[in-house]
Amino acid sequence: MTTDAIVSYRTSADGRTLHATLLAPELDVDVADELRASLEKAVDGSPCRQLDLDLAEVTFIDSYSLGALVGVRNTAAAAGLTMILTRPSPPVRQAIEVTGLAEVFGIAPV
Repeated sequence: MTTDAIVSYRTSADGRTLHATLLAPELDVDVADELRASLEKAVDGSPCRQLDLDLAEVTFIDSYSLGALVGVRNTAAAAGLTMILTRPSPPVRQAIEVTGLAEVFGIAPV
């Protein structure tokens, strides 16, 4: 398992899934670029086929951070990984649904 200031990473036992747990409770313009850089670095050259992004501890997300996650999703797709958002908190789920991004992200069922 590796951890940076904003994300903790671990790979599944079978090596197919990269699990990323967000450590920042608020994803806003102040952390969005750091988040994108961290996730894109983790995806780059990863042998995994799926990126699971755990949002359980995130209590706020702004439009800039949503844009950063769309960018990461596109980078992951280009690298052959499917990105799934797991356990989004109610405010994060609402922001994703209101913006119409639920289908883009593939939110895992509750």
